[in-house]
Amino acid sequence: MPTDNPLTVEGVALGRRLFHETALSDDGTLSCASCHVQANGFGDPRRFSIGTTGQEGTRHAPALVNLGWDTAFFWDGRRASLEAQAHDPVVNPIEMNARWPEVVDRLRQLPQYPPLFHAAFGTPHIDSVLVVRAIAQFERTLVSFNARYDQFHATGDSTVFTDEERRGLVLYVGRGACAACHPLGMFTDHGLRNVGLEPFNVDSGLAGITGLSTDLARFKVSSLRNVGVSAPYLHDGRFSDLMAVMEFYFEHLEATTPNLDHLMIDLLDEQGQFTHAEKMDPIAFLHTLTDPEFANDPSFSAP
Repeated sequence: MPTDNPLTVEGVALGRRLFHETALSDDGTLSCASCHVQANGFGDPRRFSIGTTGQEGTRHAPALVNLGWDTAFFWDGRRASLEAQAHDPVVNPIEMNARWPEVVDRLRQLPQYPPLFHAAFGTPHIDSVLVVRAIAQFERTLVSFNARYDQFHATGDSTVFTDEERRGLVLYVGRGACAACHPLGMFTDHGLRNVGLEPFNVDSGLAGITGLSTDLARFKVSSLRNVGVSAPYLHDGRFSDLMAVMEFYFEHLEATTPNLDHLMIDLLDEQGQFTHAEKMDPIAFLHTLTDPEFANDPSFSAP
């Protein structure tokens, strides 16, 4: 939690309104919530989001969950804070395609906002810094720890799972090695990894930011919480369902991918060794990470 932007009731309320505010886009048609849909774990059910100009993005809009524990944002990790992350989509020409001075002026003209900014920050003045601070406060409240898995985690009672789900958990932490990158609890290690998608790298990932060959095609390890409702998957949304993900990791890892992560190298020995049932079981377990209250919490929806 940044010391210069503590969570307050007023700040979160303002951020919630701004998260759903279409005035942040150049033509008043898109908000943050347009591409981060609550019913889909605050992800986009489309492979690529469409900006105000009609142009598709090049990466999938990721699901938003438990962001207060993250240390890198965007798929390539180029921002180190939620405040910095919230700044960029507004001015991105293939997203909201706006200019901050115009957005700020627009917000100043809406009578509800100066009092809300005064309540949140002690001033009716509106600028881009305060806008992104409010949005970041709201996004830090998108906390999901009430899935069926959490009942098991709290009590140790495995009877909350079906037989299939129990077998899936065993594979998840064992031969499947899923927990190496997505450890139990947060279901992400907050790292950036090259998972061996192809023998060439169409998208350079973190290397596009750092210029380092050792960062080639490294992308953020997303949390698997609510993964059952947040398809499609991976940075480019190439997999439309969880079976496609399982088949990739258990059958089609590309060993010749430059800069392949060492954890993927460890999994190469297991390629082709999983039956169809052994792929279905981890999928069943992953559905125990769905938090229905998170998807339906009215405090996250448009005010």
